Amino acid sequence: MKSSRLVSILLLLQTRGRMTAAQLAEELEVSVRTVYRDVEALSSAGVPLYGDAGHAGGYRLLDGYRTRLTGLTADEAEALFLAGVPGPAAELGLGSVLAAAQLKVRAALPAELRAHADRISGRFHLDAPGWYADGEQAPHLAAVADAVWNCRVLHVVYRRWREPTDVERRLEPYGLVLKAGRWYVVAGPGPRTFRVDQILELVTAREEFTRPEAFDLAAYWTAYQRDFHDRLYRGEAVVRLAPGAALSGPLARAVAANGRTGDDGWIRATVPIESVDHAHGDFLRLGTDIEVLQPSELRERIARTAAELAERYGNFAARGDH
Repeated sequence: MKSSRLVSILLLLQTRGRMTAAQLAEELEVSVRTVYRDVEALSSAGVPLYGDAGHAGGYRLLDGYRTRLTGLTADEAEALFLAGVPGPAAELGLGSVLAAAQLKVRAALPAELRAHADRISGRFHLDAPGWYADGEQAPHLAAVADAVWNCRVLHVVYRRWREPTDVERRLEPYGLVLKAGRWYVVAGPGPRTFRVDQILELVTAREEFTRPEAFDLAAYWTAYQRDFHDRLYRGEAVVRLAPGAALSGPLARAVAANGRTGDDGWIRATVPIESVDHAHGDFLRLGTDIEVLQPSELRERIARTAAELAERYGNFAARGDH
């Protein structure tokens, strides 16, 4: 809608400063001619908007001009308050800052949008960690966050899973990521990913580093997760699954992609596994809803476990123990 586009132009110029008609058109996905008409409409409405000609020209607002308009729709106001994450913000030492910011935004909203925001925050609550995976304690999180913000080098003692377990590392922290209740720091050189809760000791150096201008934290994390899963699931297993078996994650995706349903209703599929050890534990959780066909090593191991369980609980029943 034109009214929404006019507000978008106003907010873009307010936050970014001078922008050309071509830049505005690209941002708003409209033609340059449409931008010209919208700028004229804003000027006619009394907005102090000026256009500078020349190579370095563009549109800009009068210095010091700020609009009280938020430009928020009802859906955007709801999303703003639904996206509030007081837990992680508090862990970063920003709990009071977040609360103050939300209070200011709420006060600036029109009454109708304020009602939407209050309704959404009162009816939805975000809790990122899983039921059986509480967020790990990360005592050095605030110091890492400060180093990320101020581009300060960190010297840490880090605990990893392979020997030697405790190692010293020099980190140039580019950014922090919260994944399933656990904090990760992405740091150069590399960059590489480190769990913040595995930092045993930390010293913030006076040395500063230059964060690569082209580094995109969100893009890096997406690629990192994809690479992690590719390295994690290196093996395969052929299985049969009962109708209605409770599946999730890579197993569910693999079954959806290549599963074939037989006459008996059971589904045969090739699924990724991390290792025989991990698959043994994961598949046992499905009980009688799964039969492993290949690899033979995994099938035989599950068969031995099933036989041991049958013997143990069979003896228990035979004794009449309670």
